[in-house]
This record gives sequence, C-alpha cells and structure tokens, in this order.
Amino acid sequence: MIKNIISLILLLVSVGLSFKHGWDSFNVKNHQESLKMMAELGIKPTFVPAMGIAMLLIGTLLLFPKTFLLGNILNAISIVIIMALAINAGNFKIAFMEIPFLLLPLVLIWLKYPFLKN
Repeated sequence: MIKNIISLILLLVSVGLSFKHGWDSFNVKNHQESLKMMAELGIKPTFVPAMGIAMLLIGTLLLFPKTFLLGNILNAISIVIIMALAINAGNFKIAFMEIPFLLLPLVLIWLKYPFLKN
C-alpha cells in the first residue's frame, strides 16, 4: 500500500514535470533564461517545439499502464541527452542537477505502475 502511494506521488511529479517542460518549450521566447541555457547547450530554437511535443507525449505515456514503461524509458533518455549536451558544453552544474531527475523514472520503473494489482 505504501509502495503504491509513493509510486503515485512520484508518477504525478513526473507527469507534472513533463507537462510543465513541454508547455514551457512552446513559450520559451518569454523566458530569456531558458533561451540562454538552450543556446549554451547547443539546442537550436527550431528544435525546441519538437522537444515540447516529445515532453507532452512522454507525460501522456506515463499515465497509462501499457505505456508506463515506455514513457519512463523515453523520459530517462531525454534526461541523459540533456546531461550529455551539458557535459559537451562544459556545464557540469546542469549535468549534476539532472541526476535526481534521472533517478525519478528509474525509481518509477522499479516501483511499477501504482494502480496495478500485483
């Protein structure tokens, strides 16, 4: 029971973060700090809407039991890509800040979908 509650809380956090990042990708022109960070990482402005769509898709995949694993794998891959871009740019601070966010989908995979009966 406790495992399901923890899994549910982490699932809601992960879905919320995915939707927030997806939505922010469509409004990146209003956030100069985000534009600066993406330019520093080498992410071109034309690629940002595609990232937003991907993050919204990942958040949606997390909500359904049959696509829960795929959503978490894609979420982890997207975080590893951001970490790799940050390391390539020499910004280790961003790479280290992404570690807890990388652990989130991995822990969710381990805990499994919260509403399934074991």
